[in-house]
Amino acid sequence: MPRRAHLITIATVLPALALGLSACSAKDTPPGPTTGTAAAAAAKGCNGGKPASSDTIDISNFAFEQCPDTVSPGATITVHNMDTVTHTLTDLKSASIFNTGDISPGATKTFTAPTTPGTYYYDCTIHPFMLGALVVS
Repeated sequence: MPRRAHLITIATVLPALALGLSACSAKDTPPGPTTGTAAAAAAKGCNGGKPASSDTIDISNFAFEQCPDTVSPGATITVHNMDTVTHTLTDLKSASIFNTGDISPGATKTFTAPTTPGTYYYDCTIHPFMLGALVVS
């Protein structure tokens, strides 16, 4: 390819690339994959370092934050959607172990933890990059 053809190709591609990158801003894209289980609760100080009064999972900034990091078999789990968009909390294995259905912004829903100890992975079916794990022990 002649040298001039390379210049035309680069001159054509670079502005298109710059335009494509400027079309998406950080504000338009939710945060990347998250697991808001024990690590997030520990980093946050789980209820500001106070004991949890109930088993809760907060949804905030497109992430799940669970406090405390483990729950008892059969415990009632309260899910708070603190975002401005609708979310779900649905187990990844079958969607029948637990599934909150749609949780509107500002709303709260509850579900019962499985009675068999183990780790149960979940996501938001609307935003599948949101991931978490419910540890029952």
